[in-house]
Amino acid sequence: MKIFSAAQLHEADKITTQKHNITQLDLMERAGTQIFNWLHGRMQGAQVPVHIFCGIGNNGGDGLVVGRMLHEHGYNVKIYIANFTDKRSKCFLVNYDRVKDVTKNWPTLMTSEEDFPEISPEDIIIDALFGIGLNRPPEGWVKKLIQYINSTKSFKLSIDIPSGMYADKALDDPEAVVRANHTLAFQAPKLSFFLPETGKFVPYFEVLEIGLDPEYLHTTEPLAQIIAKPEAQQFYKQREKYAHKGTYGHTLVIAGSYGKIGAAVLSAKASYKTGSGLVTAFVPECGYTVLQTAVPEAMTLTDKEDDLITEIKLDFEPSAIAVGMGIGTKAETVRALEKLFTTTKSPMVIDADALNCISENKSLLEKLPELSILTPHPGELKRLVGDWKDDFEKLEKTKAFAKQHNVIIIVKGANTIVAIENRLYINTTGNPGMATGGSGDVLSGMIAGLLSQGYDPLIASVFAAYLHGSAGNQATHTLGFEALTASDIVEHIGAAFLELFAMKQEEDKNKNA
Repeated sequence: MKIFSAAQLHEADKITTQKHNITQLDLMERAGTQIFNWLHGRMQGAQVPVHIFCGIGNNGGDGLVVGRMLHEHGYNVKIYIANFTDKRSKCFLVNYDRVKDVTKNWPTLMTSEEDFPEISPEDIIIDALFGIGLNRPPEGWVKKLIQYINSTKSFKLSIDIPSGMYADKALDDPEAVVRANHTLAFQAPKLSFFLPETGKFVPYFEVLEIGLDPEYLHTTEPLAQIIAKPEAQQFYKQREKYAHKGTYGHTLVIAGSYGKIGAAVLSAKASYKTGSGLVTAFVPECGYTVLQTAVPEAMTLTDKEDDLITEIKLDFEPSAIAVGMGIGTKAETVRALEKLFTTTKSPMVIDADALNCISENKSLLEKLPELSILTPHPGELKRLVGDWKDDFEKLEKTKAFAKQHNVIIIVKGANTIVAIENRLYINTTGNPGMATGGSGDVLSGMIAGLLSQGYDPLIASVFAAYLHGSAGNQATHTLGFEALTASDIVEHIGAAFLELFAMKQEEDKNKNA
């Protein structure tokens, strides 16, 4: 699924009306009908009071269509117009007249706080005040109206986007945004739904098709693409019957220092669980016994030093490398990284302390292999790309950095985002329980495991992020969020694959039916 900018969605509206010989009013009727059908399917005629708050633009027009349909089907509905200016959209005015034709006592025009209605906790609120065309934050009594709506305990449903939010830029005033319980977005979700500073206003959303021109949607380069189960299923490569361990590559995990050997254990295990045919862990001497015991399937090479990585000597050419987890940032380690970057031809995942070494020694950036995959947490990302004022600037800086250095960057978070050049891929799996030590080490091992099997670096990044979150979700089914550990994520990677395998089998079964 694609994510479009507000400007692109307005253009899609325009093209749809031109190509399909319909009016903007027809498109608004479609949108309102979809919202009504969603509500009607759940309310089933229940006489719960429904309060619809409409602005005076097209989002308000959508709310008027919904209110008219609810009234025509016998629901207990009231419509309020936030009458804060004389400027009204043409479609709003037409639908305002249509509502007046079927009712006598409303819509109610609101011009101040004195007009705010009494709302009970059992009531339903529909927010149709502002849509994606909003260009400045709500002010005055309209802002107070939003705060009043937020203060109620009623269920709040926003149409297309919570009022006060923008589709593709940062908030101006977080105190002037509707805190919706649920949002019904037209045709595509908005980028702001997936970022920490704005996503908290959209805890749940669904996308409703309203028939925008399919050719435009298909051919237009989006702001971002969402990766969910259907996309992940397409990435999945099933095992060949006559394959052997060499078919699926040899992953090298370079990780650990005294007290941080667990990072190497987690990454090595994750690489195996993701399908790597062979895994070798390169660790300090102090990690030898730990690796041989904790991951008996893995081979182990050691540094000449007991407690850190200082010289990486290999007796084989790895299919992929994951490096940096718990290795520290001492000068000897930086020199070892520089030699690795300049001598290897293997695809590479660069994480944790390796990223910190790069941040402190920017000359290393010029030595990175092309399409290296960088997996920073927020602090590491900031040290790489510089500070940012909001989440949207963070993404712009990340894309610019990725393009400049020809690398892939995985921005870890509640919705992990993969950035390459000017493209963004947003993962939809995962949960708060995965905010735990070692989770990132697991992800790095998983990406390297996929690279070893011949997955393209971008596909490996996107697919690993999906599987990582899916494994975390599988684990929480029995453990809950609080008890989840990185080791639990590793142990449920298989379940994440099985889910995709079952989906593939079902598809094949339906094709042959």
